[in-house]
Amino acid sequence: MEALLQRAIIGIGHVVLVLLVSPLMVNLIKKIKAHFQCRRGPGLLQGYYDLWKLLKKDAVISEHASWIFRATPYVVFSATLLAAAIIPAFTVLPPIGRVGDVIAVIYLLGLARFFTALAGLDTASSFGGMGSSREMMISSLAEPVIITALFVLAITAGSTNLSEIISSSLTSGYMQPSYLLILLALLIVVIAETGRVPVDNPATHLELTMVHEAMVLEYTGRDLALIEWASSIKLMLLLTLIANVFLPWGIAREITWVFMLSGIAAIVIKVTVLASIIAVVESSTAKLRLFRVPELIGGSFALAMLALILRITGKG
Repeated sequence: MEALLQRAIIGIGHVVLVLLVSPLMVNLIKKIKAHFQCRRGPGLLQGYYDLWKLLKKDAVISEHASWIFRATPYVVFSATLLAAAIIPAFTVLPPIGRVGDVIAVIYLLGLARFFTALAGLDTASSFGGMGSSREMMISSLAEPVIITALFVLAITAGSTNLSEIISSSLTSGYMQPSYLLILLALLIVVIAETGRVPVDNPATHLELTMVHEAMVLEYTGRDLALIEWASSIKLMLLLTLIANVFLPWGIAREITWVFMLSGIAAIVIKVTVLASIIAVVESSTAKLRLFRVPELIGGSFALAMLALILRITGKG
């Protein structure tokens, strides 16, 4: 009974941490980018105000929209939050038990992407269809990189369970050649998956450059709030995955309040550093043309395949 209570506390605490910290990471990126542009930028709490404002508003839905358009915000938010709940954040113990692993995370994110693309097509908007087409093209290139990278990590740990992968990083070391290659590959994929510069620009609404924003252009009110919140959660979970696999220091190995609080502080610091790096990359690079994006993601796939070869041959 006590063990069950501990797991319940860990699971609830993990979900609350993701829900509360994820908007802050997005605002931090905006703040750093504004600093590079010699602007004051929004406050770090502005994202919370925006979400609260949108949640209080009613949604305006097109008369041509079907149940897919109405259900998509809830499906996307639920799937993304569940994927985030599977990834250990401040303790090596799995937040929701051993029912989920890296394969479940990939499929949950794929489910959210699938419904978002359908919603972009559902209202018969030309912008939505364009964004859905571009999103599917990018995801078809990025998903093999994620699968290959996580497969390398699973080979090293001997399991696809994320807790065991993180434990393997703690015991066997994470400064191996294959791990460094996987780290570079995943950083590129995170930028592509979350729609950041140079792949996409979440701050633009120019019809010639939109990808993710084009798919959700028809959403308003609380539906838009759920979509935006899910996007920030997705960024948070991917950064958490990188932080705990490749920088596992600080994560709690014992279920005590001291270790868990230190684990929470450690993951917040690590994710903040990674978000700052993304902001610097966005501020120092220009957005790529759409037809140059496959070259970037193809390079990350080459890194992941090289890491797989090194791991299989036992040289990395």
